[in-house]
Amino acid sequence: MKFMKLGSKPDSFQTDGNNVRYVVSELAKDITVIVGDVKFYLHKFPLLSKSAHLQKLVTAAAGEPNDEVYIPEIPGGSAAFEICAKFCYGMTVTVNAYNVVAARCAAEYLGMHETIEKGNLAYKIDIFLSSSIFRSWKDSIIVLQTTKALMPLSEELKLVSNCLESIAMKASADVSNVDWSYTYNRNKLLEENDNNPNRNGVRNRSVPKDWWVEDLCELEIDVYMRVIASIKSKGIVLNDVIGEALKAYAYRYLPGFSKSVLRCGDLLKYQSAVATIVWMLPSEKGSVSSSFLSKLLKASIFLASGDETKDELVRLMGQQLEEATVSDLLLRAPDGEATTYDVDAVQKMVEIFLLQDHNTEIESLEAGNELEEPRGAGILSDATKLMVAKLIDGYLAEIAKDRNLPSVKFIDLAEMVSGIARPSHDGLYRAIDMYLKEHPGISKSDKKRICKLIDCKKLSADACIHAVQNERLPLRMVVQVLFFEQVRASASSGSSTPDLPKGIKDLTSGSHGSSRSATTNPEEDWDAVAMAEELKALKGELASLRVANGRGGSERNGVGKNGIDKAALSKMKGMLQSKKLFTKLWSSKGGGYGENSSSDSSESLGSTNQEEAKSTPSRNRRYSVS
Repeated sequence: MKFMKLGSKPDSFQTDGNNVRYVVSELAKDITVIVGDVKFYLHKFPLLSKSAHLQKLVTAAAGEPNDEVYIPEIPGGSAAFEICAKFCYGMTVTVNAYNVVAARCAAEYLGMHETIEKGNLAYKIDIFLSSSIFRSWKDSIIVLQTTKALMPLSEELKLVSNCLESIAMKASADVSNVDWSYTYNRNKLLEENDNNPNRNGVRNRSVPKDWWVEDLCELEIDVYMRVIASIKSKGIVLNDVIGEALKAYAYRYLPGFSKSVLRCGDLLKYQSAVATIVWMLPSEKGSVSSSFLSKLLKASIFLASGDETKDELVRLMGQQLEEATVSDLLLRAPDGEATTYDVDAVQKMVEIFLLQDHNTEIESLEAGNELEEPRGAGILSDATKLMVAKLIDGYLAEIAKDRNLPSVKFIDLAEMVSGIARPSHDGLYRAIDMYLKEHPGISKSDKKRICKLIDCKKLSADACIHAVQNERLPLRMVVQVLFFEQVRASASSGSSTPDLPKGIKDLTSGSHGSSRSATTNPEEDWDAVAMAEELKALKGELASLRVANGRGGSERNGVGKNGIDKAALSKMKGMLQSKKLFTKLWSSKGGGYGENSSSDSSESLGSTNQEEAKSTPSRNRRYSVS
């Protein structure tokens, strides 16, 4: 820490009790200066020779008993006045980063300028500040912290602005030129030194680009905001470093923030902190992680910070939704709502995410690029969209457990990502099955609408086994699952698909781009299907095939684990070739069941569903495991 010593005479100030200060001298004291509740018994000459303000006060107090002078409003109080008085006496006094602002403000208040005497206190402190304090990283931060208690005078003297400029310049310096002392996370230091605590980390590592982050976390939020604004104004520090700084500050300033559970405290203080941090967040995508944005959003909801703060965080999360996890999206519903989670906020995120492609196309047109070849996609890649689709599938599975969740919210959110092609619909199937399980009273029209989102061709073998035994699914959907499983089995064995009725063929031909394009009566009874006994028998045959194969069935013809025993396959083909069965199943209701088109690659639902399907006591009974 930098410091400056003034004067050469020994310090002869003495204390008599808590509220009396006097100078040990043979000369009689001829002035009493009262600062707050402290009395200073001093001499006029050394004080008046350097303070214009005391000259005026003494002149005004002429004739008063004991020549008492009152200065209750001096900045820094009695401690700052004592520094000024010792300087007037020429006594040794030390000025450092902790008291320099108070001393400078007191000197200004007392009028200790060059016009009164050359080399006066105000001038010497200004030299010390510019030559030492503002050149030191940590001293500049300490001084900035002390300016808050001395507003507005410290602002008028440009002490605050000089501190901000000094800190911003150093934080923006090339890391190769950083050679001053600073604090750095010890865990990061150990990682960079191969977790060897015996190595000299300061000498054996390069300066990290976020070296300054931790030192600024000690500042109060209003001061911190001004520092970050000054750093950003330089335009040198990268946005991700600014984001890292804000993250470190939130973790330090908001107790419990790291666990998304804020502890009780000063509500207004924390509200202001969250709103300020959000206001300072860089607008560029990827500057901060989705996890950090989620924690801020959960904190703002807990603190009731207001719609403006919440909307901005929702917007930022929507821009980089592919980076989020399901837990990031599990936001508490607003007070007064019966639901557990805030589904509306997640819907808004998905809308913002999908609008990025749309906005890109509009910007292209506005720029006069109408004649250019149209792009197949906007700024969002297929992989990015797929990540969001899987994310929403997982989120739907979580919110499906909420029995107070209206079906319209669940369905609307699922439909928002239905246009995103994904190789497997296992996740969507799991979410829908969970919702049907927790909401047995769902209307048939809603059940039809929600089940249409599932593409049966994209269900894995394990999911198909689960689906054909699922009592909650409409029978018409089960027919599709059975058919596509047979197609898959036929393709695996090298045989051709049997000749089927037109209603079944329609499932594999034509456009199925949108499940909502089906022209069926929304109130029709899907479960009233003829030949239910034959359908159950067919399901049983398929389950037997799959389970037998899972227990170590034949791996002939290079099919491996997914191979199907030829005898069982022949039996299945024979059943499917019976036009009578499928004619009865489809003639009464007419038409197929729409799906989303894409490739037929798939993913497994997981070992849980497979094991439960294999352990079914009776394969002629439909059930679901969620």
